[in-house]
Amino acid sequence: MLKDCSDAYELLKVLGAPDRLIRHAQLVSEAADLLLTEFQALGVPCDTSMIQLGAVLHDAGKISHPQELSGPGSMHEQAGELLLLAHGVQPEVARICASHGIWDSLHVSFEERVVALADKLWKGKREAALEPSVIDEIAARLGRSRWDIFEQLDSAFEQIAEAGTKRLQESRST
Repeated sequence: MLKDCSDAYELLKVLGAPDRLIRHAQLVSEAADLLLTEFQALGVPCDTSMIQLGAVLHDAGKISHPQELSGPGSMHEQAGELLLLAHGVQPEVARICASHGIWDSLHVSFEERVVALADKLWKGKREAALEPSVIDEIAARLGRSRWDIFEQLDSAFEQIAEAGTKRLQESRST
């Protein structure tokens, strides 16, 4: 059972994660932390720890499928969940490995969608269907209008995405 992100990074190292995967985890975590700062300002109730751990570990399966570090593929998703479960990671955190890539085709928690969003925004990609699903969930949780939340979060999403080119360059230099 992982207590915090330090534990998650340590687990990646123990499992043999290459530096490039650890750097990717750091960059996605940076985007997730920026999202969490916005959520905190709005008073959004969520499992911050699950989002932070999921951001670090979402691509753990690439340890078993290193070809997916630099190329397309989804074999790492299920492999990551199984790998993390075998090492005692909380099932809801391990599941993020499988759900972050298919957030739109199965029932996922708000926290899983936030990790999927961070995994898009870190590289500068805006996801037209994912962002509204997060906004709608926040609006429902807060009892506010969708457009109220959209106004506040759309600019935050854009700011996070704007740094995507810089983050991509950083990820490739590892």
